[in-house]
This record gives sequence, C-alpha cells and structure tokens, in this order.
Amino acid sequence: MLDVALRGRRGEFRLDVQFRAPTPGVTALFGVSGSGKSTLARALCGLLPGVEGSIVVDDEVWLDSGRGLCTAPEARGVGAVFQEPRLFPHLSVAGNLDYAAARSRHRTPIVKRQDVIELLGLGALLARRVQGLSGGERSRVALGRALLGQPRLLLLDEPLANLDGARREEILPFLEDLRDRYRLPMVYVSHEYDEVLRLAAHVVLLDAGRALASGSPSALSLDPILVRQVGRDRAGAVVEGPVTDASAGDGLATIALGAGRLRLPAGALRAGDRARVLVPARDVLIATSEPHGLSVRNQLRGTVTALRRDTPGAVLVTVDIGGQSLLARLTGAAVTELGLVAGQPVHALVKAESLRGHAYRRGT
Repeated sequence: MLDVALRGRRGEFRLDVQFRAPTPGVTALFGVSGSGKSTLARALCGLLPGVEGSIVVDDEVWLDSGRGLCTAPEARGVGAVFQEPRLFPHLSVAGNLDYAAARSRHRTPIVKRQDVIELLGLGALLARRVQGLSGGERSRVALGRALLGQPRLLLLDEPLANLDGARREEILPFLEDLRDRYRLPMVYVSHEYDEVLRLAAHVVLLDAGRALASGSPSALSLDPILVRQVGRDRAGAVVEGPVTDASAGDGLATIALGAGRLRLPAGALRAGDRARVLVPARDVLIATSEPHGLSVRNQLRGTVTALRRDTPGAVLVTVDIGGQSLLARLTGAAVTELGLVAGQPVHALVKAESLRGHAYRRGT
C-alpha cells in the first residue's frame, strides 16, 4: 500500500494531499498544469524541503514528521524519470545503464540488465552517444537507467510531455510491458487522460495542491469531479472485462461485461487479456424498448441508476449494465420525451468504431 498524507509549501503554492493506493501497480497523479502533480512527486522523492506528514510504502516508513522520521532521498530508492531525460552526455547508452547498475549493487536485484535491454529495445543503441538519440530513444534509455537502479518505487514525472504524438505512441507500449512484467510500485504523473487510462490501476485527481478524488479509473470515471476536469468530449465511463474472442473475421474483439458483451476493434487485444475501455458519454444512445434493424454492434440491457444535469440543456444518465455502469449524455428534451427515471430498464447502444481497448496481461 502507498499511504500518503502531506502538507507543504513551495513559494505561494500550498500542498495538502492525502490518499491511499494499492501496490504493486501504477498510481497516476492526474490533473491540469499547475495542480501540484510535480510538487507532490518531488515530495515523494524527498526533494521538497519543509514538507510534513507521512509517507509509507509497503509498510516502510519514509516520512513521519510527528515522530521526527525522514528517510534521506538517496535512501528511499526512488527511480525517477522526468520530462527531460537526465542522461550523462559524456557516456554512451551502455555507459548510462552501467552507471546505474554499479550504484545499485548493494540493493536487492529486481531487474536484470539484459532483461531491461530487451524490454525497452535498447540493444541497437548501446554503443551510441546520447546526444544523437531521438526524444523517444532518450526516454527509453532514462527509463532503463531508472530500472537498473533497482528501485523500491518507480516515479515517472510526465516522461512523455515533450514528445509528439507519434513518439508517445512509440513509448506507451514499453510502459505497458514494464507494468505487466514487474511487480513494482509505480507513480505516473500526467495531465493526459488517455495515458492514465492505459497505464493506471489507481488515479489521484489533483487540483490546486489538493486531492479532489481518488480511486480506480472505472469508479473515478463516474465521479462528477472528474467529468468536469476532463471536459465533455472525453467524459465517459470506463469499463473492464475479459476478452473472450479476438479472432473474428470482422476485425472486432468481444469483451464480457456482466451478462452482456461489448464489441470493439480488436487492435492489439487477444483472447485471455483483461481489457479496459473508455465508452464516451457522447457516443451512448438510450432506447426504452428493444431496438431492431440497427447497424450498431453493441446493444446492452441495463437500468437507469442516476440522472444529473451536466451542462445547460444536457443530462448525464448513468446506466447499470450488470455490475458496471455506462454514462450517456442526452439532451434534456430527450430525457423528458423518453420519460427516463431511476430504476427504469433501458437499452444502451454504442457504436463499436467509437471504442478502443487497452490490454492488461499477465494478471495485472
């Protein structure tokens, strides 16, 4: 368990955060720029002077200001990767990796050098100097160096922020493989909701130095606070389930959701994966009777559990589809005409092409 309760000040900015997150796995610190994500990350590393409170990682106390306990930054064993990879320019890629490995010889080995090289695709880069690397390559080397430090906690502070979309898509699969292969506590700092959905098992939503909400991506996706933070275009319910089929000739995969199923483009999904899917609220239609003769691939039976005003003229409708929920953004006029109320059985319709699934393999 990662148990954090911190108070601190950096200039005019005040930090007052409390949350608990499961370990191992990825905990995302999510929020807009200036919300306190990087300040909190520095506090976890022990780099924020004057911070008070407590930090406990898997029963190891790093900070307890009430008892006067504070573990030095170098003794916490945090492997950190920042927005700008901090590599040694006078060393080759191999030299950067070997430096980290040499400094961590006294720590319990978690990862092996060759495994890191293979995981991050660094074999062809070992002899090169870091000045000649692309942004994506530098990020991979920085990540490899952090891993070879045999960290107790891996902290990634917006490591993709300075990369364009293509380079981000290049690095994210490496981060997914890292999450799935090693049972490491990880803290991932980001203001990109898509990155959080792909990587995190737990999300801490920050604003103005405070934790507004904390929980699993599925639970938090239904929280009005998160809906306001991500904006109406990206708001939607996050659902998860096992992939039961990904070999159909139509290029679609099937995910089991309670008594129903969700079909979506297969992409990299394969049978046996556990998949996470964001179902945008704007793409969910509601029918009060069973529809026929439609091209929509997903027709899920459910029950209305809540209705709340979203924006002027719009209502967010929560539909339980058997232990998980969807959000649908409807006009107020549509809600009135359909006579929607809590407890009403409905059918939720979702186009398969509006969905994208992210896999969680190896039981993560």
